[in-house]
Amino acid sequence: MIYTVTLNPSIDFIVRLDHVEAGAVNRMTSDDKYAGGKGINVSRILQRLNIANIATGYIGGFTGAFIEDVLREEGIATTFVRVEEDTRINVKIKADQETEINGTGPYISEAKVQELLDLLEQLTADDVVVFAGSAPANLGNQIYNRLIPLVKERGAEVVCDFEGQTLLDSLAYEPLLVKPNNHELEAIFGVELNSLDDVAYYGRQILDKGAKNVIVSMAGDGALFITPEETYFAKPIKGQVKNSVGAGDSMVAGFTGSLVRTGDPIEALKWGVACGTATAFSDDLADSDFINQLYQQVEVEIR
Repeated sequence: MIYTVTLNPSIDFIVRLDHVEAGAVNRMTSDDKYAGGKGINVSRILQRLNIANIATGYIGGFTGAFIEDVLREEGIATTFVRVEEDTRINVKIKADQETEINGTGPYISEAKVQELLDLLEQLTADDVVVFAGSAPANLGNQIYNRLIPLVKERGAEVVCDFEGQTLLDSLAYEPLLVKPNNHELEAIFGVELNSLDDVAYYGRQILDKGAKNVIVSMAGDGALFITPEETYFAKPIKGQVKNSVGAGDSMVAGFTGSLVRTGDPIEALKWGVACGTATAFSDDLADSDFINQLYQQVEVEIR
C-alpha cells in the first residue's frame, strides 16, 4: 500500500479578480476551494490513476472536515490524526499579480506526534510512504528525523519531497525517490545551473548522498532522471501552463504509483512526466483522461 503523509495540510482558497487595491474593498470575480497539501495532492493523483492509497497526517476543526470530505468523495481512504486546532487556510490571490497568504497550521502536541508514530509503526515491507511538504511551525521539519527512520525500520520504502536541508537530511535514509526542481538544486549547492550537464552533475551528487532515484524537474525544459546506472532526459511537452501548484506533487504521484505497480523505472518516469505536465496544463490537479493523453506524448532518451 502507498501512504501519503501531510503534516500541515490546508484548504487552498483561490480568489480571482482583475486588480487588488490595498486599503480598499476588493470584489472577486470567482473563487475555488481545494483540499491542499503536497501529500494530499499525491493521494488525489494516485486515485485518478486507479492506484489505491491511504492519506494520513494531521487535520482539525471544520477545515479538516472539509479536506476529509473531499478525499472521501474522491474515494481516497484516510487515517488522519485529529488535533484540536483548525487545519490552516491558504489564500491564493490571482490578479494582475499573484499573491499568497499561507496559514501557520495547528499546534501539534507530543501526544499527537506519538499517535502518528504508532500508526506508522504498523507498516510493513510491502508499503511505500510518501513524505511531502513542511511541518507545522511548532514541530519544525526536524520531526521527519523521527518519522522517516521509524518507517524504514518497518522495512517500508520512503519517497521524500522536500526542499533544502530537509531534503539533504532525508538522504541518510536512502529514499526511493527525491524530486528537487532545478532552482531547489541550485539553492542546495549554492551554484548556478547553466546546462543539462550541470543539472546532471549536481543531481548525481544527491544520488551519491543516498537517494535511490532522483528526478530534477525543470518546468518547460523537461526533466532529468538519474539512477545509479544511467541518466535519462524526458523532453518537455508543449502546451499552455495554467497552474504550477501541484505539478511537482503530480510527478511524484505518477512516478511512485507506476514504480510500485510495474517495477519499471523508465515507465515510472513517463507517468511522472505525464502527470506533472497534465496538472501544469490544467486549472486544478489533472484528470485521468488528460494524463493518459499526455502519456502518449512523453519522449525519454538516454543522456
